[in-house]
Amino acid sequence: MAPLPYGSWPSPLSAAWAASASPRFEGAAFVGDEIWWGQSIPDEGGRTAVLRRRPDGSSDAVLPSPWNARSQVHEYGGGSWAATEDGRLFFVEKTDQRVWMLTPGGQPRALTPADGATRYGGLRWQHGVLLAISEHHGDGRVPRRAIVSIDDDGARELVAGSTFLAQPALSPDGSHLAWVAWNHPDMPWDRTELRVGRIEGGTVARWTAATSGRTAALQPEWLDAEALLYADDPDGRWNLFRLQVGDDLHHDAVSPADADTGGALWVLGPRWYAPLANGRIAAVRTDGADRLELIEPDGSSSALPVPPTARLLVEATDGERLLVSGAAPGGSGIWLVTPGEDTVPVAGGADTADAQWYPEARALTVDGAFGPVHAFDFPPTSPDHSGPDDELPPYLVFVHGGPTAHVGGVADSKIAYFTSRGIGVLDVNYGGSTGYGRAYRERLKGQWGVVDVLDVAAAASGLAAAGLADPERIAIEGGSAGGWTVLCALVDTDVFGAGISRYGVADLRALAADTHDFEARYLDGLVGPLPEAEVVYLERSPLTRPERLRTPLLIQQGADDAVVPPSQSEALRDALAARGVPHAYVLYEGEGHGFRRTETIVHALESELAFLGQVFGFPTPGVAPVPLD
Repeated sequence: MAPLPYGSWPSPLSAAWAASASPRFEGAAFVGDEIWWGQSIPDEGGRTAVLRRRPDGSSDAVLPSPWNARSQVHEYGGGSWAATEDGRLFFVEKTDQRVWMLTPGGQPRALTPADGATRYGGLRWQHGVLLAISEHHGDGRVPRRAIVSIDDDGARELVAGSTFLAQPALSPDGSHLAWVAWNHPDMPWDRTELRVGRIEGGTVARWTAATSGRTAALQPEWLDAEALLYADDPDGRWNLFRLQVGDDLHHDAVSPADADTGGALWVLGPRWYAPLANGRIAAVRTDGADRLELIEPDGSSSALPVPPTARLLVEATDGERLLVSGAAPGGSGIWLVTPGEDTVPVAGGADTADAQWYPEARALTVDGAFGPVHAFDFPPTSPDHSGPDDELPPYLVFVHGGPTAHVGGVADSKIAYFTSRGIGVLDVNYGGSTGYGRAYRERLKGQWGVVDVLDVAAAASGLAAAGLADPERIAIEGGSAGGWTVLCALVDTDVFGAGISRYGVADLRALAADTHDFEARYLDGLVGPLPEAEVVYLERSPLTRPERLRTPLLIQQGADDAVVPPSQSEALRDALAARGVPHAYVLYEGEGHGFRRTETIVHALESELAFLGQVFGFPTPGVAPVPLD
């Protein structure tokens, strides 16, 4: 291997490759003898298409351009399409948020009216009925949400009665509906209720709360007309339970494990388990990384080896077969899994890059001020180059969003883009993350901007203390809530020499005033309720402490972001300029909360690399410098 300065290694993994190597997937289904799935197309403005794989292995689009299946319920959407066994496609069109139907050989036809105020999401086809979540935006700040059934006559309300509803499930005989409900100020990983109602006259006539409301129940699935499965965490881990529906609700634990079958319900539609034929259950179990297990009727379980070990979901089943999605080394994808047979890739899941360019994840746990901190280390990796003997590599610390989210230790294309050039990546699951149980994620309650900051600083310092990273060249980057942690870490610690914030939160009071309804009361738990906790909001917000802004910063922002509006990033830019701190502000037109267009992803990634090279003093061949003000 030829030694070259870290950060300057030649790499075949371009930003354009990274943009195309890990597409976003949304759902998958068995449709006749075909497999359908939703996939974002960065080269088409990031639209979500519905594609299919035919029995002969060929693929084509079911939903062609310019149609875009994307829901905006809760702003984050999810469940934007569903399909019937005979090939009818139902989808939410992004531009009008109406539900449309596309029949084989036909043209899309709207099923819901164009009122401009109602959104739909969480579509699910069950037992001949199309279920959805409706969200009507009227005069008040809190939209009215309901579970509806949709047919040629439009949408019919089945049940409402709470601020939020999700994951509706219809019993096989159509007599009962189960769903998850919660109210402000709770988030769905704090407290929800599993509700079960009897359907009479086309609506839910009466319902019962089947769980206490003190736990975070998720994902009801009917086994038969009188029994259903669901996930819940009364003991601190999301595990499966069986509920017998009748005059007296009876609950039984199903194969408890010290792992989570469940996660943060940021979008509508995710499924972490599914009943199979012969009484077996395929379930995701998460403890740091994800694994897929097959639970037998007697409660015993065994691993189902599958490539993805992060963001793993069970999308659909057909007898003993199932479709799973997730992230694996080589990219995100969808796989067909049949117990006892080889797993077959359906979409994505691999790219043209040689495996030698991908780093191996190293699980890292360090002692933090509030307990152990979990992370994954991805060292610089190249088959052709190494760093000088007298030099330690620069590192980029990734801070995930949410903050209630999770990373699973998979080197995606963005990580490989940096590590193949000699820049290490440390991906941190700070306190507040899912995947380690309720106690770990509740570590952040009232402590956002404290626990997360000290945890990422501890992880970075631990890496440097182990002699794996240059302590003078550690940068930190994150988006949204991760951007908040980036900014707080830069003003409250001296660990990081540069920062990258994508649509990051800089002012808590502005976020509380401007953000959308789904997260409107999120800060009550993360920081404290207003106005009682206003002093805390002021003390923690980076924008209220401009004298602490001293570290070079790259700011990236979507012009159409409704979650963290551009005003936050622009105020941060102005504060940096006033203090003479080197910085760059890049506004991307047509982008919202999360970048989807190829040209945006490419420019953002190359800008990050150029920025790090300028601040840390290594060349970045083939990448234009970022003008720093």
